[in-house]
Amino acid sequence: MSKFWSKRARELDPYTPGEQPQDQQYIKLNTNENPYPPSAKAIAAMRAASDESMRLYPDPMAKRLKQAIAEYYSLDYEQVFVGNSSDEVLAHTFVALLKQDKPLFSPDISYGFYPAYCSLYNIENAKVPLANDFTICVDDYCNGNDKGGIIFPNPNAPSGIALSLRNIEKILKTNPDIVVVIDEAYVDFGADTAVSLIAKYPNLLVTQTFSKSRSLAGLRVGFAMGHPYLIEGLERVKNSFNSYPLDRVAIAGATASIKDKEHFEITCQKIINTRERVRDVLVTQGFEVLPSKTNFLFAKPTQVDAKNLYIELKEQGLLVRYFSAPRIDGFLRITIGTDKEMDVFLQKIAELC
Repeated sequence: MSKFWSKRARELDPYTPGEQPQDQQYIKLNTNENPYPPSAKAIAAMRAASDESMRLYPDPMAKRLKQAIAEYYSLDYEQVFVGNSSDEVLAHTFVALLKQDKPLFSPDISYGFYPAYCSLYNIENAKVPLANDFTICVDDYCNGNDKGGIIFPNPNAPSGIALSLRNIEKILKTNPDIVVVIDEAYVDFGADTAVSLIAKYPNLLVTQTFSKSRSLAGLRVGFAMGHPYLIEGLERVKNSFNSYPLDRVAIAGATASIKDKEHFEITCQKIINTRERVRDVLVTQGFEVLPSKTNFLFAKPTQVDAKNLYIELKEQGLLVRYFSAPRIDGFLRITIGTDKEMDVFLQKIAELC
């Protein structure tokens, strides 16, 4: 520990991302990346943006991208915020909307960045236990007035389980005076987006990303949608931190990507089809597999130890994600790759299990 660190730096418990080893070539099924390339139109737009105009600052408001997102979701321009990845969007959300006098409610098994942000911004975090089947207990978010805000992914991660819009609306309806953030990083793989509820509930903020369903993880573009008052709060924080979060290439690529609906729909459906096929095979191999509406499966081997299986797969060139946390230390999170990659994975599973 460095003697030059601030007190805050010494107190932090940072988020740990998935492995990115460089020692050999792996089939990477550990970081929920899309196995298919981005839209050809997005690639062309990014190449066109990489010209002499790069000497100029990008549009600090990313107007073209905001307008494209607004049109896609039938919103107004003032209802959209964009940032350098959904993680940055969430970080601004924690400062602008969720740093309150009362604790922030979130699931106890969820995205690991939430407690990291709470630690960074000194926000009290009330972790609400998931049910025994790893579903979110909706009633636990609907009782009492002891909440400063609510945040959860839908579908949740790492479980992959989605909450219905009816249950999301129940949470919104019973918490009209606090912000409810729905993190929809994986929503495009089979769940229902809560964007349709924004007009009815001014306390709802929905965040999404271009990293998963649109194959642009390397570009780092995320966005939020909600009432203009919520978006204004995010803009105030962004412009107190970094007024130019998105570069010209990112704005061009993301704008073209969200306009290419055909590529988006085909890619998502391919992943969904592969996910369901792999799930069925794992079940026949004796795995307990949670119902997933994401681009990954959360699966528990019943005949071998999960950690040992993770290690053996890695030794054979296959990376999956293992979590050592209580309640989920018997599971593996398996990103859905191409059919060819998943065939190799299933062959290895058959051999090892």
